[in-house]
Amino acid sequence: MLSWLFSDPLPVGTVAPDFTALDDAGNRVTLSSLRGRSVVLVFYPGDETPVCRKQLCEIRDNWSRFESSNAAVYGVNPRGAASHSAFRSKRELPFPLLVDAGQKVANMYRSGGLIIRRTVYLIGPDGVIRYAKRGNPSTADILQASA
Repeated sequence: MLSWLFSDPLPVGTVAPDFTALDDAGNRVTLSSLRGRSVVLVFYPGDETPVCRKQLCEIRDNWSRFESSNAAVYGVNPRGAASHSAFRSKRELPFPLLVDAGQKVANMYRSGGLIIRRTVYLIGPDGVIRYAKRGNPSTADILQASA
């Protein structure tokens, strides 16, 4: 019954599951269309919660490092576009937040459940997972996997 809580993220070396989701501005984002560059997916429980805010603002504060590594970054949780848009605007996040209706994307990435489990993935330009970690890993750890 609680197996969702204790499961591991998808393993490094796995082909990342493809998905399509809308971002906070209503743009359609399809993972496979981003091939050729690294993609960071940050699954987080909620907009404007203290730990989520800290985690996403750390990425914002290190944005030049993500840009120089040619990484596309997306925050992902099931909140609606209005919540995401307000959070993104207030915190000046330079990356889109995906609306994961029904936790479909989170479930594909073993991050869904009663609440979204904080998980960060870095997907290489070839579509293969190069980094997968629960919690709030440092920017340096995430970007090291893109090298």
